Amino acid sequence: MTSLLILIPIALLMGACGLAAFFWAMNSGQYEDLDGAANRILIDEEREESQ
Repeated sequence: MTSLLILIPIALLMGACGLAAFFWAMNSGQYEDLDGAANRILIDEEREESQ
């Protein structure tokens, strides 16, 4: 029973940290261009070699 008094607040704190990280990612623009990364692998671009 005493272990629940420790584990429940830790679980709530970890959930709050995960939710805060998700909202930070949303506000910083991590999810704005979802199709761009998917299409970028299909486009063949010639790489410039520096010599």
